Amino acid sequence: MAVTAGVAIAGLGVYVMVGHLGFLPHPWFQLSALAAGAALFPLCRRFPVAVLLTLAVLSGLSPGVGPITAAAAYAIARRTVRTRWRARLLATAGGLAVGSAAAVAPWLGPGPVPYGLALGLVLASTAVVVPGLVGTAHGQQGRLLRALRERGDAAERARRFADSEARIHERSRIAAEMHDLVGHRLSLISLHAGGLELALDRAAPELREEAVLVRRTTRDAMRELRQALGVLGPLGRDTGPDALTDATGTRADIETLVAESRDGGIAVRLDWTGPDLVARPAPVRRAVHRVVREALTNVHRYATASHVTVTVVHDDERVRVTVRNGAPPKQPAAARDMGTGRGLTGLRERVELLGGSFDAAALPSGGFEVDATVPADPAAPAEPSNADETEETREARDRPGADVRAGADERSGGRQPGDEEPVPAERPTTEALMLAVGLVGLCVLMVLGVTFVYATRPHAAGPRPLPRVGMTYEEVAGLGVLDNAAVRAAATGHEPPRPGGSAGCIYPFNGATESRPGSLIVARYCFDAAQRLIAIDHFTVPSVRDAAPWETP
Repeated sequence: MAVTAGVAIAGLGVYVMVGHLGFLPHPWFQLSALAAGAALFPLCRRFPVAVLLTLAVLSGLSPGVGPITAAAAYAIARRTVRTRWRARLLATAGGLAVGSAAAVAPWLGPGPVPYGLALGLVLASTAVVVPGLVGTAHGQQGRLLRALRERGDAAERARRFADSEARIHERSRIAAEMHDLVGHRLSLISLHAGGLELALDRAAPELREEAVLVRRTTRDAMRELRQALGVLGPLGRDTGPDALTDATGTRADIETLVAESRDGGIAVRLDWTGPDLVARPAPVRRAVHRVVREALTNVHRYATASHVTVTVVHDDERVRVTVRNGAPPKQPAAARDMGTGRGLTGLRERVELLGGSFDAAALPSGGFEVDATVPADPAAPAEPSNADETEETREARDRPGADVRAGADERSGGRQPGDEEPVPAERPTTEALMLAVGLVGLCVLMVLGVTFVYATRPHAAGPRPLPRVGMTYEEVAGLGVLDNAAVRAAATGHEPPRPGGSAGCIYPFNGATESRPGSLIVARYCFDAAQRLIAIDHFTVPSVRDAAPWETP
């Protein structure tokens, strides 16, 4: 309703301006056409084609319908997706506006048909073509933004699925490591229980059944562990046989990784502060090993010629591992494909499961840094870096395909897939203001165009009527008969007596003509006290004619 009222007011403004300029024949008919156009405008969403074509015809009959037609053309062109259909519709509407203006020009327009065509072209361009093009541009821009937003959401969902897969992959790797290590411990327990069974068979037969029970329970536990985690065997082999020993993550193990990188042509330096990690739990040592190995692997891929520093700081509360490389002097070819980042995601998952914090980011100098901090004793883990993320949220996040609304990283700005792009509160007001300004500009162009057409049309004008006795002074002056001081001065002393009852006379310049050399015919219009013309006299007065320079003796 507000839009309808706004376009109706704009149409009424054009009607008033054109009428004020005197270019509005049959005003009541044109006002009726304006009312009909305002009544049809709300139907443009349900019947776009019929409404636009009807408004185009009405705009040819009455310029006041032009703003309503412009608003309808803009709205319909903005919603229409098919390009050819939109072009045909706008072309048909413009043609109807031109045709209707030319057809009614002799009766309701400027008169001659060519001027009606000119008026129709003005109305078609300002009421159909320009608004239609603007609506087309805005509609395509909106559809493009929606498509880009959908692609961005799809990319965000794909990234989240990839991160979830990487986290699940890392958890599976941890489970595989647990399968190997716990299975090894259970094997030792079963072996010792068998030896205890043989020893008790001779020393204390009454306790032999307890040893048998321990051995059988251990065997059942191993079988159930294989059934539950046996499918993760391939992931366990990804870790490598050397990574699943008691030496994994110790200083000697890290020095071995650094030495292997040096042998591969990487300039690596190890800085170890604090005691060795031999006494620390296996999950802590394996986390340290995985961070260093994954970081060095990325250096081998993307920064082969750079210098690398591996820093391990171990104290009573935590173990901090930092792997930093400088900017390579030349970007390797492999760096063009930046990879999926799943390795870093897996490292983050492993470290955060231990209650630690993980960060990996590019440096301002062009290098890269991986920084991980894990608690030295997992029984008393340090507070997680993301304290706002609850365990329920983490479990829901780890499910494949989960769409968790909380805990979005800062790179996505807190916006989740499927969310609409945040729109500033002032955007609707700004857009409405811009459209209103554009409509006012079109109204001004319409008024100027209509004024130009009507002002240049031919006027049926006959010979100017002559003043006659009995006319008032205003009527005589309206015919262009005005007093001239020079003619009055020439008549002074040479005019005949004024008629009786005259209160004053005027001597117009257009009434003075030269009859022959040396004489001038002067016209005199005399009025009575009531300012009515009572006499028109013509008489001759002498004139002065200077000789040409070459005639001067």
